[in-house]
Amino acid sequence: MQDLGHKTDTDVDFIAPRLKSRRLLQVIVATMIGLAISGAINLIEGDWTNLNVHVPAQLALLGALWALRKARFALANTVLLVTATVSISVLVWQNSGLRDPAMIAYPAILAFASTMGGRRLFLFLLAMILLVVALVGVANLQGWHVNPVPRHTLGSMINVSVVLSLTAFLIWLMAGDLRAALAKLTAENERVRRSQMRIEFLATHDSLTGLPNRILARDRFGHAIALARRHQTMAALVFLDLDNFKSVNDSLGHPRGDELLRTVGDRLTKVLRDSDTVCRQGGDEFLILLGDVRDRSDVAEIGEKLLGQLTAPFLLDGLEVSTSGSMGIAMYPEDGADFDELLKKADIAMYAAKDAGRNAIRFFANEMSLSVLEDVHLVSGMRTALARGEFMLHYQPQFDLASDRVVGAEALLRWRHPELGLVPPSRFIPIAEQSGLIIEIGAWVLAEACRQMQLWRAMGLAGLTISVNVSSLQFQREVIETDVVNALDASGLPASALELELTESLLIQDSSMISALLGRLRGRGVSFSIDDFGIGYSNLGYLKRFEVSRLKIDQSFIRRLTDSRHDEAIVRAIVQMTTSLGLVAIAEGVESESTLARLIDLGCHEGQGLHWAPAMPPGEFLEFFRKWRSMSWMPSERTAAGARAVGR
Repeated sequence: MQDLGHKTDTDVDFIAPRLKSRRLLQVIVATMIGLAISGAINLIEGDWTNLNVHVPAQLALLGALWALRKARFALANTVLLVTATVSISVLVWQNSGLRDPAMIAYPAILAFASTMGGRRLFLFLLAMILLVVALVGVANLQGWHVNPVPRHTLGSMINVSVVLSLTAFLIWLMAGDLRAALAKLTAENERVRRSQMRIEFLATHDSLTGLPNRILARDRFGHAIALARRHQTMAALVFLDLDNFKSVNDSLGHPRGDELLRTVGDRLTKVLRDSDTVCRQGGDEFLILLGDVRDRSDVAEIGEKLLGQLTAPFLLDGLEVSTSGSMGIAMYPEDGADFDELLKKADIAMYAAKDAGRNAIRFFANEMSLSVLEDVHLVSGMRTALARGEFMLHYQPQFDLASDRVVGAEALLRWRHPELGLVPPSRFIPIAEQSGLIIEIGAWVLAEACRQMQLWRAMGLAGLTISVNVSSLQFQREVIETDVVNALDASGLPASALELELTESLLIQDSSMISALLGRLRGRGVSFSIDDFGIGYSNLGYLKRFEVSRLKIDQSFIRRLTDSRHDEAIVRAIVQMTTSLGLVAIAEGVESESTLARLIDLGCHEGQGLHWAPAMPPGEFLEFFRKWRSMSWMPSERTAAGARAVGR
């Protein structure tokens, strides 16, 4: 009988297991009370015939309680339903037959079995009830067993009331559970509906700003193109990138950076028409879709309004933050006919705006695409240039102005491309930094410069210092220390013979990581100089904080030294400052005897430039050094040697 309580996989369970156990306990107890009341009424009336039903039924129900206490729900449920069905059937048979009030309990039993039992138990009980009804009916018709016609007594009224009360109690419990299940199902459906709406929203919108994302931008721009085609107008795709957003994130934290992005999205949306769309491409990049515009002047006017929204200060948690944006614009139909093509060209135009000094607007032009394509080829070429030996170092000598003695050399990177020839450093180094290839290239430069200087020292060029330019990216990626240590260890060059040339933009970051890194390198004996001093921030604080040893005066001041009082005043101030701080000032770009004489008058310590020699391959540098040293007693010959070197 226990197996009859097993539910199949197709059964629908509206009631939680703990609630089902509680309901079953309530029904068992109610049934026992009902049987007790009915038995008591029979005894009061002197009717002992039903004791053969009441007593076994009560014992069976006690067994159901025991099974329920042991957490055997199926067994307890089966015992209850079978006991109730058998008891009612026996009462119907031995009392009033199909007219007996106990017949009222059959529907309640079946209803309870349909929700609390399994399908097989329900069908079993239904078959048993139908069999009992048929047996009683046939027996009465055939005269085998004739049930007496019941007389209405107080006891029969009470029995009917008990059966109806039990049935009503059961129906009330089941109806309440069904209402609760339906309410829960409705709430779950609503939750699923809201979740589905949220999923659909996130699929087409940015989770941070709530703006449409690239997927929705593609769809809306398709509509804008269709409208422009229909009205014989134009559409514009604007690619906006915030300037220096990383510094906001790094200095103020990501929560304020996120708040800035949300505020930017709100400001951009407010100045646009309802038919236009602001989308977040990702990071600090936004797309603005402008439909139904007449010409570029309309778009430029809107672009100026958008940039104006960015230049107004942003208030983030009580802090005023200023930013700007670089904007690239591609027009339909003149720049392309679909979203992807226009997006690529707007992106190219945006980088042109960045190169123009940021906070600018640039429309796409075909020459921009050619420039980008050239950059791609250069990046591809640089990836294999190291392996093919296309990179080389040239060395420009550095002189002590007082003694006219060579004191060091600056290592300068050159790239001899197999097809393009000698590529200027100003052309490929910025691209190497943007692509991250400067990390690998910078490591090679350090290793090669240290190797070459140690080789010269072995040849008798003792006392020279090799100066190597390093990228701020090498510090930010925290690879510079490893590269320096590897270069010194592999070459055997003393750390005191290596000088790293730093940019002011690196030092003004003043991060604890950079300070600690420079401190460790300085502890090894490596020295530092500041390259192109005078054109940047010229913050005297970091001179003390980072303990640099030399300042390289930018060549833009040196070349106009004898012609410009302003430049002479700047050079004089730098030289006096370095002298008072115990540092060395080295002038870059010395090209004439008059410039050299003026630098000596100003008290400049060192110099380099075409007046002496250009940057040369290692063999030529060695030859130049030996000739210069051998002519130490003939200044005029030195000048001639320098002139010959320039003329190479």
